[in-house]
Amino acid sequence: MKWLLENIERKFSPGEVEDSVNQIILNSPDLNQSGNLELILSSIDLTILSATDTRDQAEKLAADVTAFQMHFPGLPNVAAICTYPNLTAVIRKNLLIPEVRIAAVAGGFPSSMTFIEVKELETRMAVNKGADEIDIVISVNEFLSANYSEITREIDLLKIACGKALLKVIIETGALKSYENIWRASWLAMQTGADFIKTSTGKLEPAATPEAAWIMCNAIKEFHKKTGRKVGFKAAGGISETSEAIKYVAIVKEILGEEWLNNKLFRIGASRLANNVLSVIKNKPVAYF
Repeated sequence: MKWLLENIERKFSPGEVEDSVNQIILNSPDLNQSGNLELILSSIDLTILSATDTRDQAEKLAADVTAFQMHFPGLPNVAAICTYPNLTAVIRKNLLIPEVRIAAVAGGFPSSMTFIEVKELETRMAVNKGADEIDIVISVNEFLSANYSEITREIDLLKIACGKALLKVIIETGALKSYENIWRASWLAMQTGADFIKTSTGKLEPAATPEAAWIMCNAIKEFHKKTGRKVGFKAAGGISETSEAIKYVAIVKEILGEEWLNNKLFRIGASRLANNVLSVIKNKPVAYF
């Protein structure tokens, strides 16, 4: 794929990204509709990614997701539960509906600062324990050292380790220091086999931003034009309010179009967002999850 390497470079003029994002949001006044709220709900990867999360909490979350439509008939369920590898088997045992997937963070999440052999083993083990999707983080230290061949080597190895599981590659936009780097990291991930590119781990600030989303979605659009392959987009980190989530819907819709507005190609990683969306839909406080 040497011919693709030229696309990893793009310059952004001052104000270009911010002005474009603001224009999209200004031109999208009607997004707070039930259809879009249900889309957001159905695109959420519920996260259970705290060091204090217990097996009991993981069991309860899986049971709550399983029973969701008994309590909220007519509403779509979330897309996935995102967890650490050691809780994957617990969730697999207690998640009794196949349409909701299990995403495991692996490959040395959240810093990616470990040996590639460990990353490969952790990825394979997570899949063997029941993960349908794997979320990995690029080696940001290697990226900032311009060691791009190491980035692509790692992603390629972890893509193989995933087997049939989807690979979501987190580029950790808040640590990349420039819009040009966000574009470059997006292309490196996509051309090495990422099924999704994802903004952030949620462990560093700033996490997801509409500006990063605009750049990543444009990279996805250009990549699709060049290759014919559709790559998904996932925003994660700090998105808890419905008003924030709607901005990402607007950006994806404007840049990538309606065909990306489903949970096969669009996700939001969040822990509190689901309850807040349910509260807006039901017009009363909801604390289900």
